[in-house]
Amino acid sequence: MEATIEELKKRETEGKQDYVLLDVREDYERAEFNVGGIHVPLGQLSMSMDKLTPYRDQEIIVYCRSGKRSAMAQELLRQSGFKNVRNLEGGMLAYQG
Repeated sequence: MEATIEELKKRETEGKQDYVLLDVREDYERAEFNVGGIHVPLGQLSMSMDKLTPYRDQEIIVYCRSGKRSAMAQELLRQSGFKNVRNLEGGMLAYQG
């Protein structure tokens, strides 16, 4: 299941921090614009699962530039036992658009 930009912005506005944001873009992309959260580039995700283990039972919303890399990250996390992982539809392009 994907998370929508509208849903994320509504939750931000309402101050609902009942989820974990995960940015899987590269450092230079994050430096240009980000909405916070944990930063683990997709290429380092497999090696960084221990960093995310404390959030295994929480809702994780993964984002990237357009939604493609975050969809791959979503699948990697699910294969590693994370149950509630959602991809941010459209990524930062849609968020800023």
